[in-house]
Amino acid sequence: MQNLRLFLPCAAGVEAMLADEAARIAGAPVQARRAGVRLSASWRDAMRLNLHSRLCQRVLIELAHGDYRQEQDLYAIAANVAWEAWFTPRQSFKIELTAQHSPLKSLNFAALRIKDAIADRFRDKTGSRPDVDTRFPQVRIYAHLTADRLQLYIDSSGEPLFKRGWREDKGDAPLKETLAAAMLAASGWDAQTPLYDPCCGSGTIAIEAAQIACGIAPGLHRRFGFERLAPFQAHVWASLREEAQAAQHAPTATVFGSDVAHRMVDFAQRNAQRAGVAAAVQLRGGDALQRMPPAEAGTMLLNPPYGERIAVAGVAGGGRGPAPGRESAQTDDGGDFFPQLASHWKRHYAGWTAWVLTPDAKLPSRMRLKESRRVPMWNGPIECRLFRFELVAGSARGTPAATPVPPTIDDGHGAS
Repeated sequence: MQNLRLFLPCAAGVEAMLADEAARIAGAPVQARRAGVRLSASWRDAMRLNLHSRLCQRVLIELAHGDYRQEQDLYAIAANVAWEAWFTPRQSFKIELTAQHSPLKSLNFAALRIKDAIADRFRDKTGSRPDVDTRFPQVRIYAHLTADRLQLYIDSSGEPLFKRGWREDKGDAPLKETLAAAMLAASGWDAQTPLYDPCCGSGTIAIEAAQIACGIAPGLHRRFGFERLAPFQAHVWASLREEAQAAQHAPTATVFGSDVAHRMVDFAQRNAQRAGVAAAVQLRGGDALQRMPPAEAGTMLLNPPYGERIAVAGVAGGGRGPAPGRESAQTDDGGDFFPQLASHWKRHYAGWTAWVLTPDAKLPSRMRLKESRRVPMWNGPIECRLFRFELVAGSARGTPAATPVPPTIDDGHGAS
């Protein structure tokens, strides 16, 4: 299996960064597409992408594509795929169908016809049909319909790749690991200088950064869907894992995190232990409005609470409501959190660069800071911007030296 057609879906706005990452991992030309990238690669490369990619959501293997006009065309395309080369009738499967401008009246019926084609082919080839399991399938099949074309994929990842395998303790609105990785990539952080998240929550950004600084592959702590597929060879996978483990090293940069809620800091510390970076990340309790810089200079990267995520700020471990943390954009003395945060940064964080993810397009004016860059990103269904602020003492109206950033980042002001 040396010429597989792969599609790597990702969040909108991440395509260029994922294309660079995938080309580096697979060593093959990559084409960026809307919400993902395409490439031709080997089965071994597909496993490597699952193991090493921090940005893609899944590694899908395209098995068929063709034009359609009605549901029977979908059946014919699916029936021509050699499904028996990928899994057995003893394994359960599920069809995940998405559509864009499809003329078909019922997408449920379209998925049913694809399911029937797969089951009927197994019956004709082996004498038995695999079961469908919509909750915990052993094999996931993805079908995508455009206005006139069907594409069929088998999923090699299983659980989505943002599930790294180490997160057991989390808050109410945890940041996905793939988004944290995209923030790190967009910031141009080089894993050589200190990084600090002053609103770390359960530790996603800090742990992702610490793993990068230690050369830890994001998929080392989990299992994958390809382990259940027929082409899987345990000795090849063991070799890839051994290579990844041998590439780990002492941290090249110090990573810091803090949170106003001591409960979340405890969560972050346990998560860091499971992720293998407990010695590489320093986590503390403390209000972002009071914490002093953990190093002379560096990069701050934060996803501050907003909307439903923001709580009443207070001293470390304080706060009102059912759990410690922030539930509104105000501090406990009634002031606006973000202007106070900006004032704190101006007084104490001169020489630092701050990157802030927010859905509030007016956040720079609220903070009375001038952004030097803005990168469109999506936090699930929420359209956000990642703003960069160069921090200087007293005011951000000066013109400090720019920090190098990757040339592939789209810094346009509109949505991706």
